[in-house]
Formats: sequence, C-alpha cells, structure tokens
Amino acid sequence: MSDYFVHPTSVVDDDVEIGEGTKIWHFSHIQSGARIGEKCSLGQNVNVSNHVTIGNGVKIQNNVSVYEGVELGDYVFCGPSCVFTNDLTPRAKYPKGSAGYKKTVVEEGASIGANATVVCGHRVGRWALIGAGAVVAVDVPAHALMLGVPARQKGWVCECGELLEHWDAGSAEATDEVCTCPACGRRYRKSEDGLQEVENQ
Repeated sequence: MSDYFVHPTSVVDDDVEIGEGTKIWHFSHIQSGARIGEKCSLGQNVNVSNHVTIGNGVKIQNNVSVYEGVELGDYVFCGPSCVFTNDLTPRAKYPKGSAGYKKTVVEEGASIGANATVVCGHRVGRWALIGAGAVVAVDVPAHALMLGVPARQKGWVCECGELLEHWDAGSAEATDEVCTCPACGRRYRKSEDGLQEVENQ
C-alpha cells in the first residue's frame, strides 16, 4: 500500500518518486523522472514535467504546470494557474529540447500568487511573495514583495507573510539595523540576497 495518495483520474509515469503523505488530486500528470517530497498537495489539473524536483510541504494549486528546468524548494506555494516557463525564445518549428532549457529555482517558503508568471532563468528567493498576476523577469531577493507587470519590489515580508514596513521597497543594502515583525516577532536585517533572520540572543 502506498504511503501517498493519487486520485484515480491522475497519471503517474514510471521512474517517479513521491514522498510520504503527499496528495495528488484529479486529472494531474506526473512525468518520468519527477521527484516530489513529503506532505505535498497537488491540486486539480497539475502537470509535473520530466526530471522536476519538488521539496517537502509544497502546495501547488489547480491548473499549474511545473516544467522541466523548474525546481521548487520546501514549503513553496504555487497559486492557481500560476505559470512557469523554460525557454526564452521558443519556436514550434525549431525546438531546442531539454539542453536549451533555462533553470528556474524557487527557494524555500516562497509564494507565487494566482495567475503570476515566472520567466525562466531566474531565482525566487526564500520566503519571497509574488503578487497575483505579476510577471517576474528578474531575480527576486529573499523576503521581497513583488507586484505588477513587470514585477517590481514593493516591500519586504516576514516568513509568516506579514508586511514589514521598516524599510523602503528596493532598499537592499546590507545593514546592522534590525526589523521586528509586528505579527510573529521574528527579527530581520538586510543581507546581500535580501533579508536574513536574526536569531534571538
């Protein structure tokens, strides 16, 4: 007996790894070589392409295709109908194959809103928050709030999702100044790749 759940309408190809406690719902397709971690939830009509790696605790909502070249870290959230790509210059007549795909990495805890698009070849940092309908065509710092078309940084967010109003959006220079989340009390300072949590002394 499997230690994960796959709805009878879904298709799981050979050479797939699915972690304990993961649930895959209606009309989804998991392609050969995919690796899915523990306690994930994949909604209706989700496609996970060949050789995709998905971490633990990931939630992928309805109508999302995770294409080859995309890597999702632990606890990533993919909102309904969000879009990933893997080719910057696609042509139906001149397919490049997997050798031409650009890698996209979504790091731990990042959330991608409904109908947002992440253009391939970029990295979405830890615990970043991509707003609904945004189009991301740049690397995203850890804990950054990204909104609009094209997406621009509009602020910083805590691991819990609360907006941090201490710093101006886009102000990315490292500093010893510490900001405390008003909701959960986590403390942050700026680092070279966004925000970094400060351990309580």
